[in-house]
Amino acid sequence: MNNIHTIIQQAEQHCKTHRTRLTEKRKQVLSGLIQSNKALSAYELIDFCKEHYGLGISPMSVYRILEFLEGEQLVHKLKLANKYVSCAHISCTHTHGVSQFLICKQCSKVKEVYIKPATMTDLQATAQEAGFMLIGPELEMNCLCDDCRAQAA
Repeated sequence: MNNIHTIIQQAEQHCKTHRTRLTEKRKQVLSGLIQSNKALSAYELIDFCKEHYGLGISPMSVYRILEFLEGEQLVHKLKLANKYVSCAHISCTHTHGVSQFLICKQCSKVKEVYIKPATMTDLQATAQEAGFMLIGPELEMNCLCDDCRAQAA
């Protein structure tokens, strides 16, 4: 697995390619999501930045940064949890399918996996048959990770 420094460098290159800029504060917020290995709220990111960088950052600034990072496809907003997670594939150079997020309801750990194109086609057809049009193809599923399941046993 790539280290954080390498992932941040690749995110910077991604931004340069898109004629945007990964500022220091944006790097710090993105680093927080990468290091956490779980979904974090904006307020949890504020705490992370204060603890690790001594940086007091306003909630409005964090939300703007997250909006930028989401627009650059460097982070994903998980609607079920109302939290954010770094994209698991910042350092990949190949294209990916539709994201599916497995979210541990207990510890907020998130695993990003991809849906097979045939499965996505079936889901779109099912929605259409029910009189709906699929707008956001990514899926979020409430789960219990192996670690939390083992603790409960």
